Amino acid sequence: MNRTVCCKSKFAHCALSLLAVTSAFLRPGELRAQQSPTACSEVDNIPGAVRLILPPTIYAVVGREMNVYFDNVVLALNSDKYAFDVTCSRGRQQADRWTYTLAAMEVGAVPFQLEVRNEQNELIARARCELRVVAAENDAKPVSLLAIGDSLTHASVYPKRLVELCSESGPELTLVGSFGPGGVPGVIRHEGYGGWTAKRFATHYRETARQGDYKDRGSPFLYAQSEGEPKLDFARYCQDVNEGRLPDVVTIFLGPNDVFGATDETIESVIDEMLKHYDELIAMIRQAGPEPCIAAMLPVPPAASQDAFGANYASGQTRWQYKRNQHRLVERMMTAYGSREAERLYLVPTYINLDCRRNYPTSAINPEAPDQSGRQNNGVHPAEAGYRQIGDTLYAWLAGRK
Repeated sequence: MNRTVCCKSKFAHCALSLLAVTSAFLRPGELRAQQSPTACSEVDNIPGAVRLILPPTIYAVVGREMNVYFDNVVLALNSDKYAFDVTCSRGRQQADRWTYTLAAMEVGAVPFQLEVRNEQNELIARARCELRVVAAENDAKPVSLLAIGDSLTHASVYPKRLVELCSESGPELTLVGSFGPGGVPGVIRHEGYGGWTAKRFATHYRETARQGDYKDRGSPFLYAQSEGEPKLDFARYCQDVNEGRLPDVVTIFLGPNDVFGATDETIESVIDEMLKHYDELIAMIRQAGPEPCIAAMLPVPPAASQDAFGANYASGQTRWQYKRNQHRLVERMMTAYGSREAERLYLVPTYINLDCRRNYPTSAINPEAPDQSGRQNNGVHPAEAGYRQIGDTLYAWLAGRK
C-alpha cells in the first residue's frame, strides 16, 4: 500500500548508513539477529535478517517506467518468504516490485521508504532514499558519453536504448569510443569488452590496443612511455578517438568478472583489488580534466533461477554465491562512491530496475514438457528486454543528475 511518508524521524540517504553493519559477509543460510519491532520503529534504517540496500537516489523521467524489484535490493535466499511494504506518495506496489510511470505534474523529489517483514510480521529491515522525478528536456544541452564496461556493454543493447531515448525526448546524445556492434564503432560505440575487469582496463598493456580481436587487445587507455611502464592517459585517448575533446559523461559498468569467482572467505580482498583499479580509472579521467561527470553503474543481479547457472557453469558456480558477491559489491561501491556528487562522481542505481525473473533468456524446459515457456539459461547476461531496462535506468540518471 502506498501512502504519504510521515516525516517523524530524520530523513537520511538510506543506503550508506546501513553499510557499517554489513562488513561481516554472511554464509549461506545464516541470518543476522533480529531487532525487536519496538526498537526498530525508533530509527531510520534497520539492518536486520535480510541485507536491504537502496541507492541514495532513485531517478525517474516523465513518461518512462521506473521500478524497484524487491528481490534485487535484499540479500535473501528466498525473498518470497518476506513481505515488502513501500511508503511513497508516487507509484504502486505490486507483488514483486514497486512501479511508477509518471505524469508531467509529478516532477520533484519525494521520500521513498521500503520495509521488510518476516512471517511473524516482525519488522526486520527498513531503508529510505529520495525519489527524484524530472521532465525530459528536448532542448537540453547536447551530451557526449563514453561507456566503459564488460560484456554487458559489449552487447551494445543498453547504449542503443540510451540513444533511442535521447533521440525521442532529449538531450541530443553522441557516444564516444573505439568499439561497437560487431567490433565496428558507428553511431553505437563504447569501450565494452566481454570478460574484462577493472584490473584489465587499468593495467593490461599491448601494442594492439583498439585493434584486432577484443580478447587480444590491451587497454584502450594505456600508452607506452619513452621511459618506464605504460601509463593511463585519458587525454591522449580522447585525442585518438574524439578529436581531443573530453566526453561530458563517462560511465563505468564493471564488476561481474571481477567478483565472479569470489567466495565468502575471499570476497573482501577481491573487492579491495577491484576498487583499487576502479579508482585508477576514475583518477585517469580526473587527471585529464574536471569537466566529465563520472557515473559508477552499480552491478546488476543475476538471473532469478539456478537453472541459468547450471546451463552456463554446470556445477562450477551457483546463483546464490554470485548473488552474494554482487550484493556485497554494491554495498562496497556505495560506501566508496556515494555522496560524492560535489566531485561530479555519481552512482547509477542500475541494479534496482531489472526484472531478473522475466527479462533473462530462456530455453525449453525439456523436450516433452507441454509448457515450453522455458528455463532461464543465462546467469549474468539479460535478454534484450533486460538490457533495455538498464538503458532506461541510465537515461533516468542522465536526465536527473544535478
